[in-house]
Amino acid sequence: MYYWTSGGTAEVDFLIEKEGVVIPVEVKAREHTKSRSLSVFSERYHPLHRIRFSERNFGWENGIDAVPLYAAWLV
Repeated sequence: MYYWTSGGTAEVDFLIEKEGVVIPVEVKAREHTKSRSLSVFSERYHPLHRIRFSERNFGWENGIDAVPLYAAWLV
């Protein structure tokens, strides 16, 4: 596992490499899920998949797979 930083203020918590595909993972401790860092990473590298862990329920919004914190072990 790795992480990514823009060298400025943007930082993605984890990068998972699976079969040559890089998946950025952002972790939010609360329900507030706005993630500028994940957006910056996505604009630069156009990943096929993006994952965000938070207190919110399962879902899919703006091209991001939303996974509740309690289900992190499923990924």
